[in-house]
Amino acid sequence: MRDRHLNKMPRGGTTTARYEEDPENAWNCGSWFEYLLIVILSTILLVGVLVLTLFWIIFYRGGFAWSENPKLQFNLHPVLMVAGFITFSGFSILLYRLCRCLKHIYVKLVHMLFHACAIPCIALGFLAVFDSHNLDEPPKQNFYSLHTWLGFVTMGMFVMQFVVGFFSFLILLCCENRTYNCRATMVPIHASFGLANFMLAIATCVTGLIEKERQMISAETEETALSTRSSEIEHYIMNSMGIVLVAIGIIVSVAVRRSNAPATAKVYVTERI
Repeated sequence: MRDRHLNKMPRGGTTTARYEEDPENAWNCGSWFEYLLIVILSTILLVGVLVLTLFWIIFYRGGFAWSENPKLQFNLHPVLMVAGFITFSGFSILLYRLCRCLKHIYVKLVHMLFHACAIPCIALGFLAVFDSHNLDEPPKQNFYSLHTWLGFVTMGMFVMQFVVGFFSFLILLCCENRTYNCRATMVPIHASFGLANFMLAIATCVTGLIEKERQMISAETEETALSTRSSEIEHYIMNSMGIVLVAIGIIVSVAVRRSNAPATAKVYVTERI
């Protein structure tokens, strides 16, 4: 008789199955098509929004610099924040929910690795905008806009999620049997706050685009700002970035509802979160 247990985990000193084979529940062509569509589309969008941001900054905002040129130093902020909060974090979430070729512990490590890659991007992005405001002539006011406040909340939630996830799902594995109930309780909480944090990051990016566009228009009259073909294209690019960010939010929301169980597995309730 074939073994029905694909992936086992301890609970109270005993061994129970995370997944159970159920050939009757095996994916059909439609399920595989949906899965591949989500993987391909999400990859294109997550990479595309970063490429679009780089294209905008390099060809329309003058490129990058550090403290010697505060205006160009600011350009590091959108690129690094999109890379950290959207691209790296988005791939981290999608890999955790959609990866079907690795053991669960390896999926967790890859999930943590992508979030760890986001940390230096977020830190440098915050430092770049803070310095550029203070070094500008005259200095610009910090921490006054909705975009800034949303950014603070997003960064705070990100740090909390990373710390809680690291200790709850990696460190506590050292005492796997005794900490199973605690880790099982944390799964839906961590997953819900993680998705909320990602959506908040998207909202922060969109408000940042709106704030930047208003600053560009207020620097000169609206008629002058939109008079040249280059300025018009730049506004189209910024609007496209906003649409892509919204599309990422939709595709990630759909993806997290899927299980990361094998295609022939019956999924337990705690794994659906």
